[in-house]
Amino acid sequence: MDYKLVIVVRKDLDIGKGKLCTQVAHAAVEATLEKFIIDREVVDLWRSEGAKKVVLYVKDLNELLEVYKKAKECNINTVMIQDAGLTQIEPGTITCIGIGPDLEEKIDKITGTLKLL
Repeated sequence: MDYKLVIVVRKDLDIGKGKLCTQVAHAAVEATLEKFIIDREVVDLWRSEGAKKVVLYVKDLNELLEVYKKAKECNINTVMIQDAGLTQIEPGTITCIGIGPDLEEKIDKITGTLKLL
């Protein structure tokens, strides 16, 4: 079985590469920790396969919220990341979501049409 973690970011935000990388890292850590609490076995399997991570993008907040809703409806572990607003964007700005780690085929049903960042 193949497992992965997907991070979906908003392409419409005017933020630097470093800030974007930080938001992606937040999503990866939060999604993994949440999944670890729910199902440690899946996290262990994902890690044993190399802890595959993929970063995809959507054009704006509406599209991100649509992906988030679909993942939640499919009972896939999904976290939403909001920025603290200390540097480049307003406090509470939703920047990205983390989906998984979970079975690749389950996540691909939600994110399979999105493009790599």
